[in-house]
Amino acid sequence: MEGIAKSKILDADGIRRAITRIAHEIVEKNKGTDGVVLIGIRRRGVPLAERIRQRIEEFEGVKLPLGILDITLYRDDLSRIDVQPVVHQTEVPFPIEGKTVVLVDDVLFTGRTARAALDATMDLGRAEKIQLAVLVDRGHRELPIRADYVGKNLPTSSREIVSVCIQEIDEAEEVLLLERSEQKK
Repeated sequence: MEGIAKSKILDADGIRRAITRIAHEIVEKNKGTDGVVLIGIRRRGVPLAERIRQRIEEFEGVKLPLGILDITLYRDDLSRIDVQPVVHQTEVPFPIEGKTVVLVDDVLFTGRTARAALDATMDLGRAEKIQLAVLVDRGHRELPIRADYVGKNLPTSSREIVSVCIQEIDEAEEVLLLERSEQKK
């Protein structure tokens, strides 16, 4: 983490409640689960999508198809990230033609990751609808993109960092607001 912790925004129970609410909203907005598929955006969007899928299965009795999307090659800042970016496999083992695709990510910030995910999804086929679910929407959009489902709206300054820690990846379960530390030159 590149920053000094300011506050804990969500603890494990808060994350669980947000995911449960998002799962209910997905079912409600789509009038059920017919034709709905979930696709997690690598990294933290994948376990979040799995959790949404589990919640929907618990209260609807339906196990939605779940895919994994790697957007590395669709990023507009690829040359700034790394000379040799690590590309992981996209795993969407079902057709998306005519489906309602719910893309899942941890934080919505500038909108550039969501735009890359939209491009990657469109390369998979022609979905009937594409929706976006995020655990945290922190504002500061650079593109005209909004989430359909939001666990927590969190107005931030440009000096702040939202750090989502998920048990499956980080061995911790919390959302922290950090103050960006000054880099020494």
